Amino acid sequence: ASELEREYRLKVLALEPDLAAEPGGELRGQLQRRLAGHVVDARLQDLRDVVSEHEARPVRGAVIIAAGLSSSIRKPERTEMNQDDKKRAVAQAALEFVVPGELVGVGTGSTADAFVDALARIRGRIDGAVASSEATAARLAGHGIRVVDLNAAGELPVYVDGADEATRHRHLVKGGGGALTREKIVAAAARKFVCIVDDSKIVDRLGRFPLPVEVIPMARSLVARALVRLGGRPERREGFVTDNGNEIIDVHGLDILDPPALESELNQIAGTVTNGLFARRGADVVLIGAGGGVERT
Repeated sequence: ASELEREYRLKVLALEPDLAAEPGGELRGQLQRRLAGHVVDARLQDLRDVVSEHEARPVRGAVIIAAGLSSSIRKPERTEMNQDDKKRAVAQAALEFVVPGELVGVGTGSTADAFVDALARIRGRIDGAVASSEATAARLAGHGIRVVDLNAAGELPVYVDGADEATRHRHLVKGGGGALTREKIVAAAARKFVCIVDDSKIVDRLGRFPLPVEVIPMARSLVARALVRLGGRPERREGFVTDNGNEIIDVHGLDILDPPALESELNQIAGTVTNGLFARRGADVVLIGAGGGVERT
């Protein structure tokens, strides 16, 4: 911010969190009246991106709303963060791990969608993205982000994705959206795996969420019988076909005491493509959206 102030003769205002939640139009209007100057709302954007976007406008000498300002402007009442708010908060926090000028791996699901939306605001700073599903690829492309095939990308600096369950040991259950195989492949190609979840997904022990297992269609019954012998209750995910043309079995009732061992054991069942345990290659960082903000483990 100080560099921008010197370079562009801007004034950057840092807003306290409560004030930063003020509706954009109302806050901008109050500041324009009080400061008698042009105000640019940059709370959801990189400051340099804001300067670039407003090059054609009289931005020199403008006031940039960023994020810290104790003032007499009325603060809104504090409101509790709902699940969507928490997803958006961790998605925004994950941008810290994106390497400028490089590709980023992107997962699948509602929290990953929130990350794609956040990533779109800094799309000019990245080279593109590798998607873990056709749905994510379409969302990225819709935001104007270049989608790159993993075979052409090589090793990725970072992969960002959500999870259906996560422990403080950074072991995960994934695959509720059915993209577990491609998610596991892209995660394996990344030097760092950043998992983003809201606090409802944090558990002491994995197994509450049914464990997805992707199977070759002709092996569905064979795999299901093996899962019963392991103490699970397998259910076919009716009407669902993965991007790879396979089926999903959701396994209920597992008490997963040793996630890495069970992950390996399940993958040895003939006809299994992969399972939704991410323990042998778990997350390197888990960002947790909670009522008090974003926690990191």
